[in-house]
Amino acid sequence: MDTWRKSSYSGPGDGDSCVEIANSATRISIRDSKDPAAGSLTFPAASFAPFIDALKDDAPRP
Repeated sequence: MDTWRKSSYSGPGDGDSCVEIANSATRISIRDSKDPAAGSLTFPAASFAPFIDALKDDAPRP
């Protein structure tokens, strides 16, 4: 059973504007904090940082 935690960047109020993360030595799973029953994405631990970097590269600039 995974232990899920919300990101420290979950936003104001009830903090439901973000994702939850569960990690182990070999994998990292993420899911929508507003709809956790909808499923999750699971990555090999070594692939997670490159995934986040790619998201940052594609983020719209202000």
